[in-house]
Amino acid sequence: MTRRHLIKAGSATAALAISAPALVARQAGGDAVTSPKDSEWREITPALTSYISGAARHPVPEPIRERARLHILDTLAAIIACHSLEAAKLGRDYASAMSQGGGSPILASLQTASPVDAVFASAMTAHAAEINDFIPSAYVQPGPAIVPTALESARTQNRPGSDLVGAVVAGYEIAGRLPKAIGTRNLYLAGLANHGIAPTFGAATAAAALMGHSPDEVDHMLAYCAQQASGSWQWLLDVRHVEKAFVFGGMGARNGMQAAQMAKLGFTGVPASFDDENGWFRWRAFQGEGADHASLVEGLNERYELSLAAMKRYPVGGPTQPAVRALLDLRKDVSPDEVESITVAMPGEAATFERANMPALNIPHLAAIIMLDGQLDFVAAQSLDRQANDEAAQAFARKVTVVRDEAQETGEAEDRTESARVTLVRKDGTRTERYVPFVPGFPTHPLSKAEVEEKAHELVEPVLGVAKADRLVTLCDGLDSAKSVDPIIELMRFETT
Repeated sequence: MTRRHLIKAGSATAALAISAPALVARQAGGDAVTSPKDSEWREITPALTSYISGAARHPVPEPIRERARLHILDTLAAIIACHSLEAAKLGRDYASAMSQGGGSPILASLQTASPVDAVFASAMTAHAAEINDFIPSAYVQPGPAIVPTALESARTQNRPGSDLVGAVVAGYEIAGRLPKAIGTRNLYLAGLANHGIAPTFGAATAAAALMGHSPDEVDHMLAYCAQQASGSWQWLLDVRHVEKAFVFGGMGARNGMQAAQMAKLGFTGVPASFDDENGWFRWRAFQGEGADHASLVEGLNERYELSLAAMKRYPVGGPTQPAVRALLDLRKDVSPDEVESITVAMPGEAATFERANMPALNIPHLAAIIMLDGQLDFVAAQSLDRQANDEAAQAFARKVTVVRDEAQETGEAEDRTESARVTLVRKDGTRTERYVPFVPGFPTHPLSKAEVEEKAHELVEPVLGVAKADRLVTLCDGLDSAKSVDPIIELMRFETT
């Protein structure tokens, strides 16, 4: 089920709720209402809790470990680049107000807070803009919640860099698998955003692996993750990227860290809650088409979600990436005063990206910035002020039309992809076209190690300079031989603007 089909399905209704009489019967101790699949159920809890408990030190192939190190670098670079944005400032203000004087560092600042509040603020910063990683098959952006939570857990537990890498691998594994096991369409119809639910479990997984949870403690932790599994699709209506940063980043880090700490302190929850027929994971809303519950644990330590994870090469939303790539290429051969019109043909909900109030999702605005500036930097892509007040950009944006092209769309059972065909017409009538069939950084065409490091430099250098950008790249690359994560924490501590 593609994201575009999920969004279109918003007007549909689903008879997934348990009837009132059946609920009354259950509460009165009557016969349980069972799923048609109950007789086929395969036990999940032992494999899941055992995997999470030992995740920091599971043998992981070096290519996957390298991808984990690169995703850690990508997330930390995003935190540095986003430190001055509104969502980041609000996250820090909240953390300081809630736990002033706590000893846990808030990344990209000199402030501290309690562990839960600190990772909340760091995760808000990580997703304060459209620059962090994502798993397109799961509709999840794992880095913002998982990486800060894992880094803080490794710091407090004095774990080496290799354990941090292992815990991050596991966090991505659970965050990426969970929505697909439930069924992404089932989550959507239940009104639950994958982007809020999966990071809670992913962050908790990483924290538990580093805190040394036993399988029983992990079992209790999962129950508290389920109680906090939340997030509404109304993030699609957000303009200022504050509520979105909360749903995609802050909430998952906070909830995951809290669940892990509660379990470690002895909080008990419903045992084997992922197998109980009345538990969260097997709830009726999660039994519809596309559910594959056993896939949550099948192939653990054999198939890796990190191989399905993507990175954004440009500081804009995923669906706008190919258009940006095409526009940057066209700009090499044309000046803005030559342009009569631009048409961007793309799959899915094109109108959304023609009218978006968020600058990083508004293709006409992005086209104007690219053509007028000759580039697209991080600041320009996020500037609400420029979108609202730059008259030259507004005038150029009126030359840009975004249309839906069904020929570029994937089928119901096919993996999501992104593409764009951009046609530029000059004032002399000549036409130039660029077709971008895939997004650079997408799982089918992943960014190379050199490209990820180049992106990190682009994000970090304007804030910390070349030397510290080099050091961050070196520290992340050497994590598997690092005795401590403290050098990374130290580099991530600086005065905010």
